[in-house]
Amino acid sequence: MESWDFINGNDTRNSSSMRSNSPPPESVSSILLQSLETITRRLTNDTFNIETPSILLNKTTFNNTFNADFNSSVEINITEPDGGNTSITVLTFESMDNVLPARDEANSSLNIINGRVVLVQSSTNTSNISFTFDIRNNSLVDPKCVFWNFSLFSGLGGWDDEGCMLVPNNDNETVTCNCNHLTSFSILMSPYSRDDPGLAIVTYIGVGISMVSLVICLIIEAVVWRKIRKNNTSYLRHVSIVNIAVSLLTANIWFIIGAAISDAEEKNPPACSAATFFVHFFYLALFFWMLASALLLLYRAVSVFEGGLSKRSMLALGFCLGYGAPLIIATITIAVTAAKGTYIQDTGVCWLNWEPSRTLLAFVIPALLIVVINFMILLVVMYKMLRRRVAGDATQAGEKHVLVVIARSLAVLTPFFGLTWSLGVGTLVDPNNTAIHYSFAFFNSLQGFFILVFGTLLDKKVHGVFSVCFLTVIFLLNAKSNLEHQNLSSDISKLP
Repeated sequence: MESWDFINGNDTRNSSSMRSNSPPPESVSSILLQSLETITRRLTNDTFNIETPSILLNKTTFNNTFNADFNSSVEINITEPDGGNTSITVLTFESMDNVLPARDEANSSLNIINGRVVLVQSSTNTSNISFTFDIRNNSLVDPKCVFWNFSLFSGLGGWDDEGCMLVPNNDNETVTCNCNHLTSFSILMSPYSRDDPGLAIVTYIGVGISMVSLVICLIIEAVVWRKIRKNNTSYLRHVSIVNIAVSLLTANIWFIIGAAISDAEEKNPPACSAATFFVHFFYLALFFWMLASALLLLYRAVSVFEGGLSKRSMLALGFCLGYGAPLIIATITIAVTAAKGTYIQDTGVCWLNWEPSRTLLAFVIPALLIVVINFMILLVVMYKMLRRRVAGDATQAGEKHVLVVIARSLAVLTPFFGLTWSLGVGTLVDPNNTAIHYSFAFFNSLQGFFILVFGTLLDKKVHGVFSVCFLTVIFLLNAKSNLEHQNLSSDISKLP
């Protein structure tokens, strides 16, 4: 009994050898199932019912039709028996899917056993039997009615749909199958995978626009870098903007790499996990650098402008928060979930899993928490700045300008990023909703553009630097033109 409890335990399900769809050298699970079928055929004709937390064994005799619900998870209906007294033996398993691989004839890596495994034997030939399975995971789609075929894969066994067909119904909680033979049955389902060329085009174009905007942002920051280092607050603000842009740009690059890995014919889970780790890390870094920018705003707004923490100290704190915290979260996430096989999505998409481990919460919770904190900081800063204005406190004009720029960029970027990734969560919660998918792709494409506009282009100091650069270029071009004109006149005067 202890061995059976181990087979039905969740620890068995997490075993990598049990989860693999590749045929093992020796299919112990198939031998176990075949032994159970042999045992049920040799049971006496007595009617009995044995029920435990792990299995239910029932033997019943009937004359015409048979209909019964076992453990409120499998309903069996026989409408055309051969006549006379017929005995039927039913054995249902709580977690036989822990040891039986989900491989089918195509040996797909996406299939999941999404209902109880039920073994049915009868004393007569039965050519019309229907099963209604309760679905365990409602996020899975594309149900297939299957039985365990011991001859597949050179005798190793696998799931086969021959002689079984899906019966359409309007119930999203159950799947009904009709089969013309008896053996061990279940249902295979696969994770939802959207195949929408239009959405793919919008996504890739959007990511391209975002990346171009971020590159322009970094070029502008490089041009004005020396001019903004005189004021510590302005310098630290631009450090935050640069790291926000770098984080999002790098995350987009890893997103493209992950998409290429996902689209490859030969799946590479280790590479997919690596891409997911870096996408997770850099997206978190984006949000934590926004938090660092908000904390800088709060510190400068509520404290004396000059004095306090040095520039080096604030830089060290910013980098520890901006990259240290995301690294800790991303590392703990992959360490806890990768060993259980629940780190990346079952669809092959290189991103954090949602069903059943909810690994995605390792990104969603920190990101949305930062959005809330930033909103609270903005409210405090607005109150402080309005109070100073009313009281007539004199503040440094340059310092005040920087604080206004930080507050304005946070007031726009914080809700924008919050909305974008709320839609991202919505695509997983309701994967069939096309509007949510397109909305997420659209807002995701604008992230880099918004950073460029509200983080860099609307800063008057950046305008001033570019105005000086533009006037300098015009002056040099005019000077060069005048010099060339003078040289031409001189050459003409020397002619005979």
